Amino acid sequence: MLDLDPRNAAVLGAHIKAEMAFDMEATLATLTDDCIFEDMPTGQRYTGKDEVRRYYSQWWSAFGNLPSGSRRHVPAADSIIVETRFVGTHRGVFEGVAPSGRAIDLPIAIFIGFRNGLMSGERFYYDRATLLSQIGAR
Repeated sequence: MLDLDPRNAAVLGAHIKAEMAFDMEATLATLTDDCIFEDMPTGQRYTGKDEVRRYYSQWWSAFGNLPSGSRRHVPAADSIIVETRFVGTHRGVFEGVAPSGRAIDLPIAIFIGFRNGLMSGERFYYDRATLLSQIGAR
């Protein structure tokens, strides 16, 4: 991750490893206490680790989703933009839609900020209509 501060690269690596293991406590340990997650397509904003825990719980229980096939990274000293895909199976309720058992493969761009050796937040951009179509809601 060229140009990304080595401390930030290390915490991002630990964050991704924890996400891949669905290890909530290890994932949250990579975040600042006042972290902010913004789900741009839904307009939802999650502030602080308790709310971010709720965000992860929602996505993990609905899809068991994992990042897959990161294609691009645009790093700076205190931030990075990652283009990736989230893949999983619709196995839990999402936005009121009952589990369909259908696969999802969702292109996503994530803007990640860093502060004091931790991740200060993530902003997610994806096509909500694509996601809803993939789970059979449209």
